[in-house]
Amino acid sequence: MSDAASLQTSADRTYEAAVALLRSRIRPQRPEKNGGDSGPLQTRVPDGEEELDVRGTPSIKGMKEWLQTIGHSISAIDDLNIIHVAGTKGKGSTCAFAESMLGAFGERTGFPRKTGLYTSPHLLDLGERIRLNRQPISKELFTKYFFEVWDPLSKCETMPRYLQFLAILSLHTFIREGVDAAIIETHHGGEYDATNVIKHPVVAVVTPLGMDHAKQLGPTIRNIAWHKAGIFKPGSAVFSATQDYEETVDVLKQRAAENQALLRFVPRDDPDLPRKSLQLKPDVQRGNCAVALAATRAFLEAKCPKELGSIQPEDISKGISQFSWPGRFQQIDCGRTQWFVDGAHNEMSVSKAAEWFVDMSESLSTSPAPQRILIFSQQSNARDPGPVVERLASSLQCVRIDHVIFSNCNVQQANRSPEKEGSVNDAQAAYYNQLRQEFVKTWERLHPQSQTHLSPDIPSAINMAMKFSEGSDSMHILVTGSLRLVGGALRYLQQVDNGKVSK
Repeated sequence: MSDAASLQTSADRTYEAAVALLRSRIRPQRPEKNGGDSGPLQTRVPDGEEELDVRGTPSIKGMKEWLQTIGHSISAIDDLNIIHVAGTKGKGSTCAFAESMLGAFGERTGFPRKTGLYTSPHLLDLGERIRLNRQPISKELFTKYFFEVWDPLSKCETMPRYLQFLAILSLHTFIREGVDAAIIETHHGGEYDATNVIKHPVVAVVTPLGMDHAKQLGPTIRNIAWHKAGIFKPGSAVFSATQDYEETVDVLKQRAAENQALLRFVPRDDPDLPRKSLQLKPDVQRGNCAVALAATRAFLEAKCPKELGSIQPEDISKGISQFSWPGRFQQIDCGRTQWFVDGAHNEMSVSKAAEWFVDMSESLSTSPAPQRILIFSQQSNARDPGPVVERLASSLQCVRIDHVIFSNCNVQQANRSPEKEGSVNDAQAAYYNQLRQEFVKTWERLHPQSQTHLSPDIPSAINMAMKFSEGSDSMHILVTGSLRLVGGALRYLQQVDNGKVSK
């Protein structure tokens, strides 16, 4: 029996107990060298490129057996009618657009009657990761299904880790709830991702690729593409967003051919998308929606009863109008202070966040010009944040940034929800403080007119920005960087202001 089983008493079946048990499955931080449970896994990408070093045991290992332990065969998983989504940027938005458009079609026709969506990470509450008909699962349902999974798995010699368990829990929930369509986002990669226990998705999608999680999936963009394309399966409709890296196209095509799948590349726009829609700003969201629409059409063609017809312009428009994905290109209207919030943790993402902020800020500019503030944080052992800050600073050089606040992600003081993963020890805190000093140097080199500030935690950063806005006719504040920063900022803003939050 797993040691984790000892954390549970038979009488403690609460949501809080479920969260505590789930957190007990968080993997301890791996050392930088020779890390992992079973040593490095060696494999090869197409055409004999350099060997691929994947730290530790592949996340897919054990998934089939754990699912069988709780009574689910792989064929039962495939019966969920799955859209499987991998990629570097835009995965969550693409999933949410597809979910919303399927929902709009279902409201008109009766199919799908119920949809399921599994994504990660969450911003405010753990239930955001598992959604039914566009709503986060309730604490009651989460608790019920959690223990239906935990009880049998806690008797196994080896238990799933945190993300593996959540993937299993989502699939179990969707089976028990009888969804007609399930949209599943991968965690990081594809080939060895825990979600790739799915063998016959109806549709498989790869969103735009970039250099992220390179330590686990790299070192090159071709390696990353190889991993992401691991979700391509025979018989599935397979789509890729238009890719910025030309070398990824050949890898995706080759992987599709190996898996006997016809790969189609989706243009960054679709004539059936509404011309004017706040949900499709910036243009990167229009591209995400175009991919989601292609996936939705293919799904309905394969699974929808023919007499219900195809998706119509009114379904598309309604789905887009109902689209909601907090923390991604989100504007919060607090009167004379406008907050712009976007989780962006790699170079590709921050350039899009900066482009969106500049466009929105300039379109809302008044006389006198608004003050502009940036709040940024990036604390990760999985990626080098230096180039991210460099790209962000360069992308914002076309506007004046009056104040820049580099914050720690101390979300405990932002009333951090108990289910947030991870903690920061003294050594990590010292490292993060050193990082922030490097951020200041980079910023002052590219933006000498900006005033730079350091904040010990998220509430202090928010309060500092609010103080700067006192006496100003107009203030535009960009919060970007890690999703921990974004989630902590959204939670704190909910507590200190009743501003209208846009979808």
